[in-house]
Amino acid sequence: MSAIQAQDRQFGPYPVDKSQTFAETKLSFAFVNLKPVVPGHVLVSPDRVVQSFEDLEPAEVSDLWLLVQKVGKVIKPHFKAASLTFAVQDGPAAGQSVPHLHVHVLPRKEGDFANNDEVYDAIDDKANAYRPEGASGQKLDMEAERRLRSPEEMSAEAAELRKAMSAFHQ
Repeated sequence: MSAIQAQDRQFGPYPVDKSQTFAETKLSFAFVNLKPVVPGHVLVSPDRVVQSFEDLEPAEVSDLWLLVQKVGKVIKPHFKAASLTFAVQDGPAAGQSVPHLHVHVLPRKEGDFANNDEVYDAIDDKANAYRPEGASGQKLDMEAERRLRSPEEMSAEAAELRKAMSAFHQ
């Protein structure tokens, strides 16, 4: 991993402020989530804006998943999680909310959802916040439980995770 780039990144059509990025490799970057499902829910994405997993070059596939693994190794103990959920929504019909491939990394705790698979409904629900008007999919009640975070909150979490990532030794 290298030092964080001096410029912002793109996440599909949205800029990601450099202060919200906490890890990067040659071809990928990790950043905090605007509307996390659970504390510590972060995203890892390739630098190159591609919508689908099938659009990645082999080097990008391996780089992305190696960064996902490193991020998971850091956020699991950092958030005192028992397990991790990794999720990819590859295309709009799969619930992809931003047209840029990304991996959700969620630190999980025993009982954080009454039914463990509800985490996927919660991720889908987050996608609905970004889905264009008239697109398929319905909003779930759990949306009321989540709120958008401020740029300051996101930057503070990213700074904390940058510190944890820099202390990580494989």
